[in-house]
Amino acid sequence: MIKVKQLSYKYPSGPLIHFPDFEVKGGESLLVLGESGCGKTTLLHLLAGLLRPTSGKIWIDDKLVSQLNNSQMDQFRGEQIGLVFQKNYFIESLNILNNLIVSPYSNNKDHAVTISKRLGIEEILNRYPKQLSVGQQQRVSIGRAVMNAPMLLLADEPTSALDYRNCKNVINLLLEESVNNNAALVIVTHDDRLKKEVHNNIELFPITNQMN
Repeated sequence: MIKVKQLSYKYPSGPLIHFPDFEVKGGESLLVLGESGCGKTTLLHLLAGLLRPTSGKIWIDDKLVSQLNNSQMDQFRGEQIGLVFQKNYFIESLNILNNLIVSPYSNNKDHAVTISKRLGIEEILNRYPKQLSVGQQQRVSIGRAVMNAPMLLLADEPTSALDYRNCKNVINLLLEESVNNNAALVIVTHDDRLKKEVHNNIELFPITNQMN
């Protein structure tokens, strides 16, 4: 589970961004909506420990991760957090199976095959990233994010470039994997289509409208 309280962040020479309090339990999901520039990706990076809060606290599975040092956070992220980025990042020289197991925290080939069967990508494990469609790349990204059975699954605009059918497929996969792993799922997006699939949501507003 994840819990956020009185969280804020300030970029150098930028405004102080305030985020609403929220809590997501294992197997549950939260949709964070808002237009570009409202701090959605900043929030996701804070939850992942890629940025440090200016103030406020973040708990993951009752662990106060906002107070971990960098090396502790790196290890915790590798072991307990799954990330689906807006842009798919792969090692182009490795095939899909090796992209799935490249992390030292999730390098079990048998588990990778099991995950790939669940996601319907077992037939492309020997292909390379450039040989995949956008939809296949999204499935591989989700597979890589859940390889370590994370307590927290974070997705940044996972459906923004997809048509309705593939959008529904991807969100269903994320929700299914969240339940399978009993992971808290947080999706940040401006894609209003996802409101039909994830009813628990909060909205972020333009940063210029916030009080410093």
